[in-house]
Formats: sequence, C-alpha cells, structure tokens
Amino acid sequence: MSHPTHLLGFPRVGAKRELKTLLENHWQGELDEASLLQGAKELRQKHWLLQKGAGVELSPVGDFSLYDHVLDAQLLVGAAPPRFGFDAATLTTAQYFELARGNAAQPALEMTKWFDTNYHYLVPEWRADTAFAAQPERLLSQIREARALGVAAKPALLGPLSLLWLGKAKGEPFDKLSLLPGLVAAYRELLAALRAAGAEWAQIDEPILALDLEPEWQDAFAPAYAQLSPSAPKLLLATYFGDVSAHAALLKSLPVAGLHLDLIRAPEQISAFLPDYPADKVLSAGIIDGRNIWRADLSALLARLRPLAETLGNRLWLAPSCSLLHSPFDAAAETALDPELKTWLAFAVQKLNELKTLKRGLEEGRAAVSDELAGSDFARSQRQTSPCIHNPAVAERLAALPANADRRASAYPVRAKRQQAWLKLPPLPTTTIGSFPQTPAIRASRAAFKKGELSAADYRQAMEQEIELAIRRQEVLGLDVLVHGEAERNDMVEYFGEQLTGFAFTAGGWVQSYGSRCVKPPIIFGDVGRPAPMTVDWARYAQSLTAKPVKGMLTGPVTILQWSFVRDDLPRSAVCRQIALALNDEVRDLEAAGIRVIQIDEPAIREGLPLKRADREGYLAWAGEAFRLSSRGVDDATQIHTHMCYSEFGDILPAIAALDADVITIETSRSDMELLTDFGRFRYPNAIGPGVYDIHSPRVPSASEIRTLLDKALKVIPAERLWVNPDCGLKTRGWPEVDAALAAMVQVSLELREQLAQTA
Repeated sequence: MSHPTHLLGFPRVGAKRELKTLLENHWQGELDEASLLQGAKELRQKHWLLQKGAGVELSPVGDFSLYDHVLDAQLLVGAAPPRFGFDAATLTTAQYFELARGNAAQPALEMTKWFDTNYHYLVPEWRADTAFAAQPERLLSQIREARALGVAAKPALLGPLSLLWLGKAKGEPFDKLSLLPGLVAAYRELLAALRAAGAEWAQIDEPILALDLEPEWQDAFAPAYAQLSPSAPKLLLATYFGDVSAHAALLKSLPVAGLHLDLIRAPEQISAFLPDYPADKVLSAGIIDGRNIWRADLSALLARLRPLAETLGNRLWLAPSCSLLHSPFDAAAETALDPELKTWLAFAVQKLNELKTLKRGLEEGRAAVSDELAGSDFARSQRQTSPCIHNPAVAERLAALPANADRRASAYPVRAKRQQAWLKLPPLPTTTIGSFPQTPAIRASRAAFKKGELSAADYRQAMEQEIELAIRRQEVLGLDVLVHGEAERNDMVEYFGEQLTGFAFTAGGWVQSYGSRCVKPPIIFGDVGRPAPMTVDWARYAQSLTAKPVKGMLTGPVTILQWSFVRDDLPRSAVCRQIALALNDEVRDLEAAGIRVIQIDEPAIREGLPLKRADREGYLAWAGEAFRLSSRGVDDATQIHTHMCYSEFGDILPAIAALDADVITIETSRSDMELLTDFGRFRYPNAIGPGVYDIHSPRVPSASEIRTLLDKALKVIPAERLWVNPDCGLKTRGWPEVDAALAAMVQVSLELREQLAQTA
C-alpha cells in the first residue's frame, strides 16, 4: 500500500539566504538581470533535487518567488494594478520589483500579514473594471525545468476565491465577488495550459476556508470549482492554518481530486471528513508541523495515521501541515547549538526525513523504522525532563502578582497632562519609530565583535559613535522626540532574546518575512527571565548627548512571543506573561535611569489574533494583559508608546485601546490613511501617530504627499493628540533617503503648526 508524500511549499531563501544576496545585489546594481534570473533558477532547482533525494514524490512548482507568491498569483491572471501602467503580458523583471517596492511615480503595493504568520504579502488591488487574462508561462517554464531534472512536479497556485478575498477594492465601492466570473475564466485557461503541459496534479490553495467566511463567499466555491475542474489537471484543494470542518460537506462535494487538511493546527477536524469521504478523492494529511521547529513525536503520529491508512488505503497522502516557507532550512548546520537542544529540533530538511519515516512506517510497519522511532522517543523524553526548562522562581513571581497588577495608576487624560508638563512638546510632535540605517560599518563592527576580532571596549566605542551620529542628525533635522538608533541591535526580537533566560539562537535559522527581508526567530525552550539590564546603558548614553527627550526602545511581549519559535509544553499565554514581567524589569530600570519616554513595540499583536472569531476574545484578553504588565508600576509622567504595523486593526480597536498606551504609532501610508477611518469612527481616546511615509520602499516621499496624508489624519484625529512619524523603523534604508524623507516630514509638520496657530 503506497502513501505518496508531497509538499505544499518549500523555503525560498536558501540554506544561506542565497535569494536575499541575489536580490539585494541586483537592486544595488551589482548583478544584472540575467545573472539574477539564472541564480534564482539554480536555487529552486537545487531545492527540487534536495526534495527528490529525501523521497518527496510530488514537489511543488510555482511556490518559489522573487518577491511574493500573492503578487505572482495576481500576475498569473494578468491583474497588474492599473495605476502603474504595466501590462502583465509583457511585464519586465524591473517592473515586477516596482510593483513590490514602488517607483518615483507610484508607492508600492500595500503589504500586510499572511493570515496569522509573520510572512507579509502584497495586497492585490481590485477595481470594478479589473480584467483578467491567463499568463501561464512562468509556471510552464518551471514545469519544464523540473521535468528535465527528473522531478515530479505539482504546480502550486493560490486559489481564485482566496486571491480575490485577500485583495482590496479600490475606486468606487463595489462587491469584489462581482469579479469572480472573469477571474474563474482566467484560472480555467491557466489550469488548461498546465494540463496541456502534462501536469497530472495541480495544488490549488484556499486558505480563507480557515476563516469565518460570509455565506456569499462560501456559496461561491461550488459554482467556481464546477467551472474549473473539467479542463484542469487533477486538483488537490489545500487548506491550512485552522479548522475547516464547518465546510466538510461542501469540500467533500466539490469536483476536485483531493483535499489537504492541516492536522497539526486542527487535528480534531478529521472526524468531520472521514464519514462518507468520497471514494474518488485522496486525502492529504498535514501531519508534520510546518510552522514550528520541534521534532515530531513520530510514534504518536504513526499511531494516529494507522486508522486513516486502514480507512483510505492508497488515497491517504502525507505532507507537512502547510508550506515549509515558515520553517528554517536545516538544523544540521547549527554546529554551535547546545547538543541536547539540537536533538529536539526539526527544520525543513529534517521535516522531509520525518515525512519519509512516517511513509515507510505506514507501508512497511513499525519495525522498519524502529531506529527512527527510538530516536524520536528518546528526544521527547529528554526534553520533558531536562532541568534547563523550568525555573521555579519565574512561576512563583507570576503567582504572586496582585489583582489589577497590569493597570496604570491614573487614566490617560491625567497622565497626558503630567507628561506634557515636562515634555513641553509642540503640536504635531515629530519622532521616528526607533531604528536608523544599519550601515555596512555597523554590521562589520558587530560581526567582528562576535568573532572576537574586536574588543568589548572598541565595540562599545564604535556603537557610541553611531549613537552620537544618530542623535546629532535628528537634532539637525529638528525632530522633537529622539531615538538612539539601535545601532547595537541585530534584530528587534533576537537582541532581547539573547539577554533573556529560556531563549536559544541559531546561526542560520532564517525565515523569509517579505522580499529579501529575513528574520532569525529565537527559540523559546524554557522559562523566561531577565538576569541584567539590556538597553539601559545605551539609552542613558544617548540621553546624555541631548536636552531633547530620548525614547527607550523595547520590543513588546506579544511580538517577542509571535516572532519566536515557542515551546509547546506551556500555553502561549503563560509564556507571554513570563516575557512581560522580564520586560517590566527593564522598563523600571529605564525609568530610574531618567528615560521617561519608553516605546514598547507590538507590531505582531494583530498577527496573533486567532483566525476564528470565537477564539479571539480570550487571546486579546491575555495579550492585552501582557502588554500592560510590561509597563506596570511606572509613574503617570512616564510616557508609554507602542508601535504596530502591516496589519488591519479595525476589528480589534477596543482591544488596542485597552492596551492604554499613551501614544500609538501605526503604519498607514501604503493604505493612504485608510486605517485612520476606523480609528476616527471608534474615537480612539489616546494619542496616535499615523505613519506618513512607507519605509519599506526606497522612494523618498515629497512634502506634498506627506501633507496630503496629514491633512487626512487631521480630519479624524484632533491635533492635540496627533503625532507625526514614518510607518516603521529605518534600519533597512540608507542615510541619504532617510535624511531627505525626514526633512520633508519635519517641514510639513512645521507648516501645519503655523497653520494651526493662525486658526486657533
């Protein structure tokens, strides 16, 4: 009895972030287009051969992208946003990157989180007159590449309902579903081309099925797939990130050849599908965790799969729960990790081997994989009993917290008056989100220090020079609340995790965040505490250089949790509270050191929101408590900021307000201040700084563009509660564009202050 193995997707960036290097060298003019495309081709072919060597029987084709798979899906159906003036049929590589990164005439496509992951996708733009036409050549060429290598290819593409749902309606209001007939026609043509090219199977992803879909969207699936299937290859409809059992009857009735279910996020949903499961459909069991890095319990998984195999026979396929895009590449390369901890981990390459073991165990029996099962059992037992995981003092501290420990002493209006009494800020105060350019010199100093080639004293001197440079440039620009620039920080989560207990770090555990941007999530394996101050000395030094207030900069507990690989032996809420108390120690020490403006960034709080509405209230309660615990006990005159970006917040504004931050800064420029409509309608009670320019694009905004955005902001936010700032941190930008953009931002703020004074 055979149980085919396949993947929904594979990490694009490469074992050593080869894709990042290719892209950035190309963007900097150091690599021509032909060399970029050849390097990308070699990288994806290397990945296919790796999968083939690990026994994967159907490898995804089309999951590899030069920037974003959602952007690629738009272009496959000919839907380039008309504001750029590009034709999808003749789109050049340079134009592709302009869609993603913007150009002198147009800002980049809006970017937001891919469901509840830390991957960011480019948001499709739909207009009432959007026309579609299949452009299948990119997929067809990759099928030919894979076939030439002897790799069995399974084209993978985002489904039409999910693509349509993930986009935004632009121009005059209209119902996005009105575009579905034209979109389905383009998909039908696209799938027919794949079939004609010899593709036996095609994977079509519909992740929106894990959401609480409106009835009209649910009802659209049956007629859409009735039109797609006749001319298509065999379709494997893939769902992931949650429970889709509410749609079991619909999914079993669709004219597709198979379904993929995420049995890691929602193992219980299988019971809704097995009864009366159609005899002509395969069922792909997402049984290896595509979202976390812990080694699978192979014995338990094999026991779970056995009854499925007995029921389904050869129609049971095996796969990870979702694309391995969200997993680091190879744990074997982590030679510096604690050997015991390393045995607990499985990155993408190891997950392929786990899949192979489960297949062999099902087909040949447990005895055939006894060594692999014994190794899995030993690692699991060792992890459960390891003394490095539990710290009784952390649990005791949490248990001893008094009632309402997470509440500030006074309400915001009282605090605001006390803060302004010493800050004496002008109307529309200007600031930045925290980081300034991480120049080659900064990165070289950090690398030399880590290698032992630069002494601690010399490293500190180098970082202090960078801090002074950042302070002086901000003073020249005329910013009101300064930051130290974060020259000493490698990453906004990794920097803190390296100084907290219960965290471990990899050398090459990179995961793509967007485009060429990769992050290296820490691993939270044990109880979290803060042995010593982490940022106080740097902040104190920065404040000594200027009479203007300098913000202390911290990453919040929810974001540290969300952007880490988190232990699975404790509830996430408990881990988050541990992090919050560790950060609270830092906040108290910053305040004692004279830092009275402290930013606790929480860009990931919306990202952590459960996909199902029924689960959200509980999450928002503990996430909000954790944020407030991190600033517990500070004086009313200490101003607490937070920052959020690249997410939709309209549906959770009561919870955002309940964080009770004195100032919130948010990303709004790519959405043309669209998000502020929600804040205005909700009557957000505290101060707010909507981002006035997109820092993820290399284009420098004009003063008139910034003025337009701020004029919109002033219509919904009172001037006395409005701050002026960029969308996000500036670490990825260069100093010339930073200076130009911030100068324009300050100029507009000064002009508006004069205007407000004249009308007062």
